[in-house]
Amino acid sequence: MEFLDQIRSFPEQIMSRNFFHIDRDFNNIVISGMGGSGIVGRIFSELYGMCPVQVVSDYEIPHYVNAKTLFIAISYSGNTEETLATVKQAREKGAQIKVITSGGELSKLGYETVKVPSGMQPRNALGYMLSPLLNSLMKIEQSEIDGAHEVLQTIERESSKLKQMAEEICSVGLVPWIVGYEPYVSTAYRWKTQFNENGKILAINSTIPELNHNETMPLKLSYGRERFYFISLGNPSLERTGKRLRITSDLTGIKFNNVKEYGSTMLQKVLSMIHSGDYISYYVAKIRGLDPMDVSLIEELKSRLS
Repeated sequence: MEFLDQIRSFPEQIMSRNFFHIDRDFNNIVISGMGGSGIVGRIFSELYGMCPVQVVSDYEIPHYVNAKTLFIAISYSGNTEETLATVKQAREKGAQIKVITSGGELSKLGYETVKVPSGMQPRNALGYMLSPLLNSLMKIEQSEIDGAHEVLQTIERESSKLKQMAEEICSVGLVPWIVGYEPYVSTAYRWKTQFNENGKILAINSTIPELNHNETMPLKLSYGRERFYFISLGNPSLERTGKRLRITSDLTGIKFNNVKEYGSTMLQKVLSMIHSGDYISYYVAKIRGLDPMDVSLIEELKSRLS
């Protein structure tokens, strides 16, 4: 499947009704995943508020994991070495383990597994990997999913602003600096990683209010400020946070290029903002004459580690 077609499939991906069974009560959720698989856990953790959720993007799991932990391993390929290492540890601690993957070694371990379609870049299969979490743990109504599907279909049709932003970034080689806040903290990180992998450019993400306790000073006084392209995502969920963003802009002289949010619910808004990030990073790659699919350096690194 061509890269742009993979991006365009996102609205259909979130229509998936795959789920896993919860076998016993749990007190906390640990989601293990790296890269395009790990971002799924980050996004879910911001949407879900019923119990603590921790995302592990490393070889080691938290010491508190036990029989009351719901441990969810997400690896699109099924062969991610860090994720496989954490599953072994979770098993030793007696955690309830579920798996989301397209195949590989992870699918052969005997745990309840949601298998997603193969043949895509992991970062472009986010909808397939996120849907089982939403369906199993949040019990999202079909009407909200239908609404999200409709909202997502509008993004490409109304993407002229995203193309313009990509051109502004590339015209003089600016570094995107994405500012997030609830409910877009994880989405800002997703934008950063999409600029990295798709556009092959460096990017930074920050959050408000934390930014007001450190980065506000260099935003006004640092050398090199002109090399950044500042982006804010939608509207903050808290009025106080929105006021912080406005005052920060006034104090520092920084113009935040705001990206419009779509939808009426938090889930719809988050999904729409994710999809907008997919498109703008794709446009950056095309403007630069690069293949957004290419991850050859990452694959070479994995090869040398093996």
